[in-house]
Amino acid sequence: MNSYILTEKDRQILRLSVEVYLKIGAPVSSGAIADKYEFSISSATVRNIMAKLENEGYLFQPHTSAGRIPTDKGLRFYVNTLFEEFYFPEKEVDFPTAQFGIEKGDLNSMLFQVSSLLSDYSDNLGFVLSPRISQLNFKHIRFIKISEEKIMIIHITTFDLVLTEIAETKSYFTQVGLDRASRYLNENFRGKNLLFIRDFLTKELPKYRLQYENSVRKLTSLLKAYIFQEENRNNLFIQGTAKLLDKPELLEMENLKALFQNFEEKAKLSKLLSDFISLDRVKVIIGSEMNVPDISECSLILSHYGYNRQILGSLGIIGPKRISYKHIIPIVDSIAKKLSETISIS
Repeated sequence: MNSYILTEKDRQILRLSVEVYLKIGAPVSSGAIADKYEFSISSATVRNIMAKLENEGYLFQPHTSAGRIPTDKGLRFYVNTLFEEFYFPEKEVDFPTAQFGIEKGDLNSMLFQVSSLLSDYSDNLGFVLSPRISQLNFKHIRFIKISEEKIMIIHITTFDLVLTEIAETKSYFTQVGLDRASRYLNENFRGKNLLFIRDFLTKELPKYRLQYENSVRKLTSLLKAYIFQEENRNNLFIQGTAKLLDKPELLEMENLKALFQNFEEKAKLSKLLSDFISLDRVKVIIGSEMNVPDISECSLILSHYGYNRQILGSLGIIGPKRISYKHIIPIVDSIAKKLSETISIS
């Protein structure tokens, strides 16, 4: 069966229906649309068009005598028109430097600040999925022995952020050996990342003479172990849960409980967000499109950030489906670009 092709009038009625619903949060009547339509049109004509849109799955009528509300398909149509018609704005959202609060220094503090900024400007929940150290090019690196099986990695990026992580290893290292490994990496691989070094050393290991083979093998083993650990954990910064609690009219308590349970299971939520990372400047995921029944009443607006065309992580907002997409999409886009610009400064 062929899908019904929307006429221009159908599209205008659908768009108005979504915009009115997003504003009032109640079923939209044909009379309300007729009043807002820019050309003269009767309520009966609008009612007939809305009935067609309902048959096509764009609108839903909760009760026979009630108006209609947009389905996920209807919201998707509306969001797509935002991208098609006037997105992206010529003028970006302006964030004063002091308020943006992104300065060189500790990465975790910076990403925490970004998640707060997303929450404050959108009045929803803001999140940032942090990059993996192994993907960041370094200016200086050092290994410090914490215990027999734990090594601290101090990583100074090419854009002067200081990162620290703990790597677990089964190989035995002395601090003298770790200092030697640090000097070797700083002298030979400055400006590269740990993924590159791991692959290089794995490939070049057979070429080393016997007296160097054990040291290089241990260093390669350490990098492999750390990168494996890193791939199985993601740092997720979330701010603004109280903002959702203040919107009981937008999210029912059961939906909030399910959402907060996902926040507590950060590994699960991080995986979900990682799956949606793409080269799109901004991506909008609506309700059922997430394929997670527990949070099907929510929407995600997210973007990637990175440098040199390399995606490092994602950021965005999580909120109820009834949010101001027109307002929030430019916010997410501008903050992602601002963060990318900040971490790209070498």
